[in-house]
Amino acid sequence: MAQLQQTSGEAVSLQIQSQRALFAAESGAQVAVAQVLDSNSCSLASSGISFSGSGLSGCSAALSCDAIPVPATGPASSPVFVVTSTGQCGSGLEQAERVVEVVVQ
Repeated sequence: MAQLQQTSGEAVSLQIQSQRALFAAESGAQVAVAQVLDSNSCSLASSGISFSGSGLSGCSAALSCDAIPVPATGPASSPVFVVTSTGQCGSGLEQAERVVEVVVQ
């Protein structure tokens, strides 16, 4: 019974870390998308964020951005940006990682 309770507690802990990692990835993606839209380039969006707020303390988000050129069909054509944010929380057996990808034009 004690082993079942311990296993159940570990599963709940990992589930919480997984949810926090998803929130970290989503938050990182939001920051990167804002930077891409402000600069119309990937120059600022390829970096990382370490969170210090109470909800995401100890979590981080690694950001990357790729620009995909679009064939020019008019004066308003602009590149498509693919922003990837990898959120990570916890360590060791309780480490969770989630990836969010956003396409922006």
